[in-house]
Amino acid sequence: MNRVLVVDDDAGMRTALEARFLRRGWQVETAANAMDALEKFRRGLHPLIVTDIRMPGRMPSRVHAAIPDLMPDLSPDFMPGGIGHEDGLWVMRAARALAPHTAVILLTAFASVPDAVAAMKDGACDYLVKPVSFEHLEQSAERILAQARTQAEAGKDLAGHAPSWLRALDRARQAAASNADILIEAESGTGKELVARLIHRISPRRDRPFVAVNCAAFPENLLESELFGHTKGAFTGAVNAKPGKFELAHGGTLLLDEVGEMPLGLQPKLLRAVQEREFDRLGDTRPIRVDLRVISTTNCALAQMVRAGKFRPDLYYRLNVIPLSLPPLRERAGDVRELAEFFVRLYAPPGKAVELTEELLQQLETHSWPGNVRELANCMRRLVALATAAEIGVSALEGAEWISAPSSPSAETSCLRPGISLGEMERKLVEMTLQATGGNRSRAAELLGVSLRTVRNKVRSYGLPSCSSYAHD
Repeated sequence: MNRVLVVDDDAGMRTALEARFLRRGWQVETAANAMDALEKFRRGLHPLIVTDIRMPGRMPSRVHAAIPDLMPDLSPDFMPGGIGHEDGLWVMRAARALAPHTAVILLTAFASVPDAVAAMKDGACDYLVKPVSFEHLEQSAERILAQARTQAEAGKDLAGHAPSWLRALDRARQAAASNADILIEAESGTGKELVARLIHRISPRRDRPFVAVNCAAFPENLLESELFGHTKGAFTGAVNAKPGKFELAHGGTLLLDEVGEMPLGLQPKLLRAVQEREFDRLGDTRPIRVDLRVISTTNCALAQMVRAGKFRPDLYYRLNVIPLSLPPLRERAGDVRELAEFFVRLYAPPGKAVELTEELLQQLETHSWPGNVRELANCMRRLVALATAAEIGVSALEGAEWISAPSSPSAETSCLRPGISLGEMERKLVEMTLQATGGNRSRAAELLGVSLRTVRNKVRSYGLPSCSSYAHD
C-alpha cells in the first residue's frame, strides 16, 4: 500500500488531501507543522511527503532549543535557521537528510519561477500551485512512487543502509536524470561499476547500449583501437574493419573503467572525443559523430595526478562534470552485516538455506575490509562453498589471513592497558576515529554510532584538535 505524509497548517486542506488519498487506497498520516511532521516521519519513514511550503506558525524557543536532543540523528546543517523559520523546504531537507530516497511534492499559494527552480534543485519531485488540482496531484504522486519502485528494483544488488552509502546512491539517481558526464572516484571494490550500471538502467538511455572498456587492460596502441576502432589494413593484423567502443555505445552509455590508467599520449584524442562527441577510426580520416554519456571510474585521486603531471587537467575537468564519491566499507556503519547476509543468500545453492551465526557476524564487523565489498563478497562465497552445515560459525574463518595473522600492538592500541580510565579510552577512540576520517566529524559520528552533536561535545570536552589538524590527502 502506498504511504504519504501530508503537511499543511490549514486544517481544511489537510482534511481534503487526506480524504482524497484515502479514497484511492493510500495510507495517510497528517501533520500541522514542521516539527510534528518530522517527528512522524522519523517514526514512519514515509516514501512520499506532500507539504505546503509556507507555514507561518512560529516554532517555540524551547522546542527549537530541544531539537538536537529530540532528533540526535539530524545533522545541525539541517536545523531551522531560527525561531519561526519552519516551512515545507525545511521539512523536505530534514527528511531527505534522514532518508535520502524520500520523495517530496511541494504545494504553494505563492508561485514564482525562482522558488520553483530552487525547490527542484533542493530535491523536490514536483511543485504544485494552490488551489491544487487533485487529479494532477494524484497523477504526480503515483508517477513519483512508480519511479521510486523502478529505481529500487534497479539497485537491488546495491545493498546497504548506511547514511553515507544512501547519500551516494541518491546523488547517483539524481545524476542519472541528466545527460552530463560523471566521474566516480572510490577505492577498489566499493562497487563503482555497479553504480555506473545503475545510473544507466534508470536514465533516459536505459534502452540503448551500455558499453564498458577497462583502460588498464590494454597497451596504448591497442587501447586506441579498442576505443575508436580501425579500418581494414590500418596496422599489421587489422584484416577487417572494427568499430570501437565509442561507436558501439552510440545512443547509450560508455563506461571508461580505471580512466586514471589512460596513457598520457592517448589523452588528447580521448579529450576531443569526449568534448566534441566526434572521433576518427584508426586508418580513416572521416570523422564519426556519436551521441552518448560518458561515465568514468577510478581508484586514483585524479586531482593529485593532474598536479603531478600524470593526467591532463583539461581532460579531468571534462570528465568531472558530476563528481561522485563512494564510501569505503569501513565507513558504512552497519552495512557489513547486511551485505554478508545478502551474499550468503546470493551464493547459496538453490533450495539450500545457509545462515551465519551472530558470533560470526560480530567477528566480520570487527574487520576493516581493505578490499571493501569485493573482499567481503569473496569471503562469503568461500564460506558458502566450504559449508558442511546449514549454519556457518566463527570456526569457518580459520585460515583467513586477517583472522589468523598475529597482531602486533600499535601506537593506537597501546592505550588498551589494565587500569586505564573509561574516559581516557573514550577520548582515544574519538581521536583515532577523527584521525581515520581526516577530521570529518559526520563520518566519525557514523563510525562511532552516535550523533554529530555528541562528537562535537566530546571534541570540546576532551580538548581535541580542530578538524583541520586531522586533514590528510
